[in-house]
Amino acid sequence: MTSIERTAYPRFKRLIIAHELHLFFSSSRDELEWAADATDCDEHLLALLLMLKSYRRMGCSPALEDVPEMVVDFVRRAVELPEGTLPVYRAERKLRPTDMRCVTGCR
Repeated sequence: MTSIERTAYPRFKRLIIAHELHLFFSSSRDELEWAADATDCDEHLLALLLMLKSYRRMGCSPALEDVPEMVVDFVRRAVELPEGTLPVYRAERKLRPTDMRCVTGCR
């Protein structure tokens, strides 16, 4: 049987190894600058980076509660945010794939 991570309904793996965290969830300097300019607090910055990296990895924007704690911790530490920072949405709606085109460079 095909694992759930390889189906049309992408989900995070139960166990994510350190190499995958660094490969898929590390932010470039440009991504961090863009996200910092687009947000007004650490919580929104963390949420935006999680959505950006999750979208690039999975092709969709998962709900923040579906992002594994190990991914949240990795991104939080990678961008040197305070330990208690939690990801928070500001928008009322979820991002559509067309909203991410300017972020991912697709045209």
